[in-house]
Amino acid sequence: MTLPRGQQLRYRESETKSWSDDELEQIERAHAEGMSVQQIVETFTARGARLSEATFRKYVQLGLLPRSVRVGRKGKHRGSQGLYPATAVRQIDHIRRLMHQGFTMEEIQKEFLFVRGDIDALRRQLKRVYLAIEEAVHEQEREGADDLGVGDALNEVRELGKELVQKLEAIERRLTMRARMARAAV
Repeated sequence: MTLPRGQQLRYRESETKSWSDDELEQIERAHAEGMSVQQIVETFTARGARLSEATFRKYVQLGLLPRSVRVGRKGKHRGSQGLYPATAVRQIDHIRRLMHQGFTMEEIQKEFLFVRGDIDALRRQLKRVYLAIEEAVHEQEREGADDLGVGDALNEVRELGKELVQKLEAIERRLTMRARMARAAV
């Protein structure tokens, strides 16, 4: 079906409109536990952008998005559900912007997002480690066995982790920029 010219233009504009960092952070905070494929697809369709489950799964197969984590549902015989990190919305938005700039899936796969998912996974894993340590410290405090040095050490490690992630992101940005410049020179 061909849309009238005015509707085609509006469709293309809605397909290329990106989220702001604030909007993406709000989505990520609202879904800190993760999002199902359906929730991610609905997030895009609510914005007027097309995204099918098949396209989403293709991105996962190509390694552009992280794989889901199986999470059990509450209740008897309810099974489990695959949840993806909410940062997948940010990654899909980035993929779409690159595609709009004329990059192919293969170029995106090779040159742009090769470590983005791993960096995001590292950030999430570090948060889980920090939380586990905090819970252990609080448990020791409740039992009266307080070790003051652990809190300071944890704060120091948090700063080191933050610095590590920032440096990895900077390296990725440099490599991405280099790939863009090489492509522009062709």
